[in-house]
Amino acid sequence: MTTLPTEMTLLGWSVLLLIVQVFIQAQTSTADRGLDWNAGPRDGEQKPAGLVAGRAARALSNFQETYPAFVALALALTVSGRGGGIGEIGAWTWFAARIVYLPLYLLGVPWLRSVAWFVSVIGLVLMLIRLL
Repeated sequence: MTTLPTEMTLLGWSVLLLIVQVFIQAQTSTADRGLDWNAGPRDGEQKPAGLVAGRAARALSNFQETYPAFVALALALTVSGRGGGIGEIGAWTWFAARIVYLPLYLLGVPWLRSVAWFVSVIGLVLMLIRLL
C-alpha cells in the first residue's frame, strides 16, 4: 500500500472537518428552531437563529469561503508532484488553524478568532508559493 502525500491525507481529514461543522450548524439550528422546522420544507420566514446557532452558521460559511482554495491547492500540489516542503507546512497550517477557528467562533472570542483565520490564509499562501 502506497502512502498518500500529506496534502491528500489532510484533504481527507478536511472533509471530516466539514462534516463536523455542518453537523454542529444543523444541531444548533434545530435546537433553536425546533425539530418540526428542521424536518419541514423551511418555507416562509424563518425565526431568527439564536446566538450559538448564528455563530455556527457564520463559522460554516467562513469555512466554505476558503475550503475550495484548500481543495484546489492540495490536489494541484499532489498532481504536479510539488507536494511537501512549504506546501505541506501550509496544508498543516490551514488545517490546524481551521480546527482552532471553530471553537473560538462558537465561544465568541473576538481577536484570537481573527488571528486563527489569518493563519489559515497564510497556510493557503504557503501552498500557493510551493505550487508556483
